[in-house]
Amino acid sequence: ICCPQDGEEHKGGDKDREAEITNKLCFGTFYNGLTDCVNHLLCKLSCFCGAVLISQKPRKEEAEHPVTTKKKSKEEIEAAKALKIKKREEEEQQRWRWWEEDKYEDGIKWKFLEHRGPFFPPEYQHLPDNVNFYYNGKVVKLGLAAEEVALFFAQMLDHEYTTKDVFRNNFFKDWRKEMTLEERVLISDLNKCDFRELHTMHKEKVEARKVMSKEEKLKIVEEYGFCILDHHRERIGNFKIEPPGLFRGRGEHPKQGMLKKRIQPEDVIINCAKKSCIPEPPAGHHWKEVRHDNTVTWLASWTENVQGSCKYVMLNPSSKLKGEKDWEKYEVARRLKSCVNGIRQQYQQDIKSKQMETRQRAVALYFIDKLALRAGNEKEEGETADTVGCCSLRVEHITLHDLLEDKDCVVEFDFLGKDCIRYYNKVPVTKRVFKNLKLFMKNKEPGDDLFDRLNTCLLNKHLSSLLPGLTAKVFRTFNASITLQEQLQQLSNMTDNPAEKLLSYNRANRAVAVLCNHQRVPPKTFDQSMANLQSKIDGRREQLALAKSELKLAKKEVKAHSSDSKLVVERKKKAVQRCEEQLMKMEVQATNREENKQIALGTSKLNYLDPRISVAWCKNMEVPLDKIYNKSQRDKFAWAVDMTGADFIF
Repeated sequence: ICCPQDGEEHKGGDKDREAEITNKLCFGTFYNGLTDCVNHLLCKLSCFCGAVLISQKPRKEEAEHPVTTKKKSKEEIEAAKALKIKKREEEEQQRWRWWEEDKYEDGIKWKFLEHRGPFFPPEYQHLPDNVNFYYNGKVVKLGLAAEEVALFFAQMLDHEYTTKDVFRNNFFKDWRKEMTLEERVLISDLNKCDFRELHTMHKEKVEARKVMSKEEKLKIVEEYGFCILDHHRERIGNFKIEPPGLFRGRGEHPKQGMLKKRIQPEDVIINCAKKSCIPEPPAGHHWKEVRHDNTVTWLASWTENVQGSCKYVMLNPSSKLKGEKDWEKYEVARRLKSCVNGIRQQYQQDIKSKQMETRQRAVALYFIDKLALRAGNEKEEGETADTVGCCSLRVEHITLHDLLEDKDCVVEFDFLGKDCIRYYNKVPVTKRVFKNLKLFMKNKEPGDDLFDRLNTCLLNKHLSSLLPGLTAKVFRTFNASITLQEQLQQLSNMTDNPAEKLLSYNRANRAVAVLCNHQRVPPKTFDQSMANLQSKIDGRREQLALAKSELKLAKKEVKAHSSDSKLVVERKKKAVQRCEEQLMKMEVQATNREENKQIALGTSKLNYLDPRISVAWCKNMEVPLDKIYNKSQRDKFAWAVDMTGADFIF
């Protein structure tokens, strides 16, 4: 391969690749022998590696005609702002204010629903002739079905999943089911399989998909991403059928690596209005069933093969159906506030009951109320990851301490919760609760259920008898929202600057996230990001020190009674003030990042916190709402934004 100069071609290699490299390489004039040699060597190396070499010297024509970006004038900036405001106002005028309309009765969710059905991923096409799968060092041409599954594994070669025995064994077992008899006889050892060429091809396809035009994407969204609900255009959330692949699961899931089969139209149930245009299935196919059920909110459903769970096409979070559900959820939580003291008194009495079932229910409810634990659902043993909630706790998940860290009656929790997030907590409890836990654990093995006479269904049945619509999950929503409101009252100060107010809000949100055990793994780039921010802070401090010294000098010159010097002093004062504000903003940002590096604030904000609390706080503290919620979140909570005043109390 030769070094490409301007106007020259490569003498070997793939022509498309040559064109790509030639277009990317940018060379200047080689003005002396040494530079010429070095750049030629670097060029050859970059061609060989497929890398892009950007020369430090620009091309002659680029140097003669430099590209300049015209700075926008003040008028243009103001015009752009005005256009943005106008667009926002138009969107607000067109918004369906469903919360001002009467609700449907008898469980009816809609009266008219029309859509185009889900969007299916394209059918699999054979590998190109120059991409091969190898077994034991030899090329093997697989059939279409086996080749597609092989590609699923190849796609994940960079992931640690492919090193896990459970994943590899499950994959190989399901892969062999897709092979022909001859392929099964030949391919008997996964360790002898070479997927590297498939992996390389997949990465190139991913890059190609990234350059898919905006128009192509918008065309798909326009066709499949909207529906007509009660004669209003509503956005659909997940309108795409999930493509086939390999199941991953959370944590050490026993089914990881199993084949998620391709969903066909024959697997899909469509739900729409009787008088609507029923969506057409892809050519040569038909729907499994067409329903007209206006008591449900899904548009299409199917059953996935790995866990046998139902999947649904639902509306976007900003839709009426989702908004109504959110509103009702928070209203039930608010109703709980009026009777929660009575419920607490009752379960404290039930702890002393003569019936073991009642005692177990009372202690479980105590934990759900005080610790915001999830209720936990019954699952088939060995079918899912070993995650538990309150009702499904086992003896091995708690340790009792009569005295720990100068505290009496301490319960030490250690178990995997939802999404395999570890819950670890040491909590002092009342003597009656502690005594009952000892009783529940007596004569039991570590793997036995702690609450062996209780399940989530029985608990929720009891709760609904106390308040219609009350479930264990409502307690979690109630405690999260109450905690946010109390924390905001304690931490907020009207005299704080905007950055400090936002820090107070995030700290209140953080208290809720800790209560709900909403953790996250710190981003891989966290340390570098913090280092970059600290570097900016250090630079800003230097600028502030310089600005202060310049101000000091300017004040000395004022003694000459020069009017120009007074103007300079004012400018220097403003410069110092700007630096101080920017420095404080950066320092608050650094504190905020550090405090929340392992805490997921978004989960509680979107799912457990009544948005009206945040809207009211923003109005009271004079904080723009877009500092708390982004555009899609404001759309999701449009009902709360519209109806909430500054005097709202949860």
